[in-house]
Amino acid sequence: MTESAHRTVLLRGGDVHSPADPFATAMVVERGHVAWVGSEGAADAFASGVDEVIDLEGALVTPAFTDAHVHTTATGLALTGLDLSGARTLAEALERVRAHSAARPTDRVLLGHGWDAARWPEQRPPSRTELDEATGGRPLYLPRVDVHSAVVTTALLDLVPGVTDLPGHHPDQPLTGAAHHAVRAAAHAAVTPAQRAGAQRAALARAASLGIGTVHECAGPEISDEDDFTALLALAAEEPGLRVVGYWAEAVTGEKDARRVRGLGAVGAAGDLFVDGSLGSHTACLHQPYADAGHTGTAHLDAAAVAAHVTACTEAGLQAGFHAIGDAAVSAVVDGVRAAAEAVGLARVRAARHRVEHAEMLTPETIAAFAELGLTASVQPAFDAAWGGEDGMYARRLGAERARTLNPYAAMLRAGVPLAFGSDSPVTPLDPWGTVRAAAFHRTPEHRISVRAGFTAHTRGGWRATGRDDAGVLVPGAPADYAVWRADELVVQAPDDRVARWSTDPRSGTPGLPDLTPGVDLPVCLRTVVGGRTVFLRPNE
Repeated sequence: MTESAHRTVLLRGGDVHSPADPFATAMVVERGHVAWVGSEGAADAFASGVDEVIDLEGALVTPAFTDAHVHTTATGLALTGLDLSGARTLAEALERVRAHSAARPTDRVLLGHGWDAARWPEQRPPSRTELDEATGGRPLYLPRVDVHSAVVTTALLDLVPGVTDLPGHHPDQPLTGAAHHAVRAAAHAAVTPAQRAGAQRAALARAASLGIGTVHECAGPEISDEDDFTALLALAAEEPGLRVVGYWAEAVTGEKDARRVRGLGAVGAAGDLFVDGSLGSHTACLHQPYADAGHTGTAHLDAAAVAAHVTACTEAGLQAGFHAIGDAAVSAVVDGVRAAAEAVGLARVRAARHRVEHAEMLTPETIAAFAELGLTASVQPAFDAAWGGEDGMYARRLGAERARTLNPYAAMLRAGVPLAFGSDSPVTPLDPWGTVRAAAFHRTPEHRISVRAGFTAHTRGGWRATGRDDAGVLVPGAPADYAVWRADELVVQAPDDRVARWSTDPRSGTPGLPDLTPGVDLPVCLRTVVGGRTVFLRPNE
């Protein structure tokens, strides 16, 4: 698992997904890069001059996936701690809290994740009284699945003086806004460095086991803290494993701020720099009120603040970005970036490849603006799989008509908007093939894209979102970041006739991918390699 990246390896006897040769069955990796891709006959010429020959035995080799939006420590804590995403009822969730509390008697603060009352028959979150009883009066922090609100115990509130006076404190409802941020900070402060490192390793190991080679850590003062961020980047640099690209979501007003962001190790002042909140928590910012609430959500930044951030970042040569979900939030981003382009020049703004996370409620006008301004949409197709459809959470929050407009991936691609796919883990699980399937079989048919387009967004798209066009594809000279899969027959797949099809005739030269039709088993990762180094090897394979 820690072999040198400088070894020369020949992989042969499988299917290699490469635009360099759509019929490739072999690949040579040398000094951490792809050196050659080609046919089985030509591979014979390399066999005697390499350090290792790997017989693929018919397996598929693809570029490793990039997950363009991850919260690594929170993902690890969910993997190693209390995960309520599978709880089917409120009663079951409370029983899991009770069992977790009993199993962790020494934890200073109990941490959980993933409840979603919209899926429960009771249609309500646990009350503070219920949580106090289930934990025996111990501190507990339990964010909703979207991490934009949380329920907590009285004992945790007692650790945060003045929290009841902060905006977003609700005696009998989940905490939002400043009150939520304050209790989250108190809860995370109770995590020891050893616990944090263990959680980070668990998250990165899970990602590697799923064929993910790179994650984009979306950190910031309102979602994590500096120690967590710098510790993760240090761990990734010191231990062989995944590539971790760090974004720090803090407003930049000038070169001094930009230097501070770079000093933390971030590649951009982007990620979860909140323009608004989430639909599930009624905090996404809308032009028209929610269908099930008499308000339009919460605005954290306006167009002027967006313009100031983008202008300062562009002038400092730093990538900027925002979290924007509601249509009013997306409008603020577009208006702000356009104002920045008028100040510093459209070409400079486009070249910076500023990015927008989630970008769910778009119109034809804002889609066109994304394309004009060179904005990358960092999106999560699993959100639609979880909350889309005629009877999903989106429809309850917005009404069926508005809900059908969400996550319009086909229109974005037609307009030339660059897409990068991610999970927002732990909001939805790390699951790259499931993510591509969710985009190809979107619950709203007109938004569906081909498997090939989705796969590109989840591999090359993530690299392009960081400004690199030379990676995420298996061609000579590219980084040797790849995964080996056990997969059934390869096909060139579009879900229906509304999606532009590539010819399925092998003579078209379009490399095939696994069949992702719902109900069909997804590919199983056998090996993940990053920079020529194996970071995951499935046991007994």
